[in-house]
Amino acid sequence: MSEAIIASEPTPKPVWQPLAPVDRRVLGVLVEKAKTTPDTYPLSLNALSTGCNQKNNRDPVMQLAEHDVEESLVRLRLLGAVTEVYGSGRVARFRHELYAWLGVDKVELAVMAEVLLRGPQTEGELRGRVARMEPIPDLTALRPVLASLKAKGLLIALTAEGRGHVVTHALYLPRELEEVRAHHQSMAPAPSASAPPPKQPLTSNDDELGTLRLELKETRELIVGLRRDLDELTAGYQRCSADLTRLKEALGG
Repeated sequence: MSEAIIASEPTPKPVWQPLAPVDRRVLGVLVEKAKTTPDTYPLSLNALSTGCNQKNNRDPVMQLAEHDVEESLVRLRLLGAVTEVYGSGRVARFRHELYAWLGVDKVELAVMAEVLLRGPQTEGELRGRVARMEPIPDLTALRPVLASLKAKGLLIALTAEGRGHVVTHALYLPRELEEVRAHHQSMAPAPSASAPPPKQPLTSNDDELGTLRLELKETRELIVGLRRDLDELTAGYQRCSADLTRLKEALGG
């Protein structure tokens, strides 16, 4: 079949709408795992819950119970964003339907997954994070993707274009979006009385430096999460040790 014929075929009209934070997290995880660990996809409820509660590459970090995720899946299935499937076993598994639901291609979907998982980000942060799912060599390759998503109404600019340009998704609930906009407007530098200097093009060195800073930040977040887990394990060990001591004393008495 030729490309001309394929291009002439009608495509489903996107039906996306604003979603609650838990629903956005569930969709982001489904896309992420489909792209990064396809051997385990579609996901079981347990695997999906674990992905939602990950400490790395998540902002904010959530602590969702399985019933929270299950309720989200019911809502998303009614919206047509998620489908329940069964494989060779009896465990239900879930997959996203976001290519049609959002009306995006595979690279655009990777960008949407990252902003659904982490919220507002700079272009440099997005490039580094999206590249783990789809190859994006530099910002020059990313910007047309961002422009396409903005044209579709799926991506919103929170700061002026240029270095440090921040974008986010448009799937926030109305009150949330107002708060996100207000937060970034309050962080914007005050306008200067004099004319601003001409924008300098972002060099490859700047891009590499931004990627290194991003990797360092995520490594630090991972270390903090590991330390938290270690503290929890240590506290659990101490409780078990104390219980064992009391039990020995009781038996000896």
